[in-house]
Amino acid sequence: MEVWTGRIDPEPDSLRWHQAIRPLDVAEGPGVALIGFACDEGVRRNQGRPGAAAAPAAIRKALASLAWHRERPAYDAGDVVCDDGDLEGAQARLATEVAGLLAAGHLPVVLGGGHEVAYGSWRGLAAHLANHGAQAPRIGIVNFDAHFDLRDPAHVHSSGTPFAQIAEDCATRGWPFRYACLGVSRASNTRALFRRAAELDVLVCEDREITPARLDHIGEMLNAFVAACDHVHLTIDLDVLPASEGPGVSAPAARGVPLALLEPLVERVRDSGKLRLADLAELNPEFDIDNWTARVAARLIHQLTLNG
Repeated sequence: MEVWTGRIDPEPDSLRWHQAIRPLDVAEGPGVALIGFACDEGVRRNQGRPGAAAAPAAIRKALASLAWHRERPAYDAGDVVCDDGDLEGAQARLATEVAGLLAAGHLPVVLGGGHEVAYGSWRGLAAHLANHGAQAPRIGIVNFDAHFDLRDPAHVHSSGTPFAQIAEDCATRGWPFRYACLGVSRASNTRALFRRAAELDVLVCEDREITPARLDHIGEMLNAFVAACDHVHLTIDLDVLPASEGPGVSAPAARGVPLALLEPLVERVRDSGKLRLADLAELNPEFDIDNWTARVAARLIHQLTLNG
């Protein structure tokens, strides 16, 4: 908990996150539970720029001094660390932790790490639902991302394969695969990936389509997608942002989706009543400028958990 330090204001009712968050082992009821996934292995395997293992600490530091507006508690559940190259083992440990948090009634918010975090997070939600007798639950994955991350996992498991792995797991379980990817850059995804997205019936919205004039229309599309799901897993790859707003990622975006347009869409998911799990991925503090990207990640968590 030593990272949770920051400004203290003398006025009454002026709490900040670092004054309100508590260790998970003193939980006094359901709340938001932050858990870090300190892992570079998926990015390394995907030939990206390593450094995302330091993201959980950077996000906590940026979140610490933000104003506290929640009614329910927030907890820090520590980190799952991958420092031995065993990505699959780390994802399995993350899944176990996420399932436990869900069983206790918390909303897990996972702080990545590379986007391989999404597979571990999803497996935790799937295990929780299976343990509670869910039959073919419709888990909607809403991914804000410049990339589909649907690379063929037969070659290697990496930060580029999590949703293809989830699709395979769903097929094995006989569960529907429901995936929406918003902010996709056509320049950064091959024809093979667009073809795979079409085969999997992915809801696709390209970065150039997300404009102020079309924001309400896209929001309604998102609402319709969520309405057809029982549960929602929200995952945000910070490389969906323009490089000017999110420089500290493995693959900065030449265009991207500005935070001013991203936030209202994230809030629609938050307010749907179906959000069970969220993760943020690809913050790379080594390449951040004045902690801009970490601050954006912290703000997204703040907004995502504002109504709790």
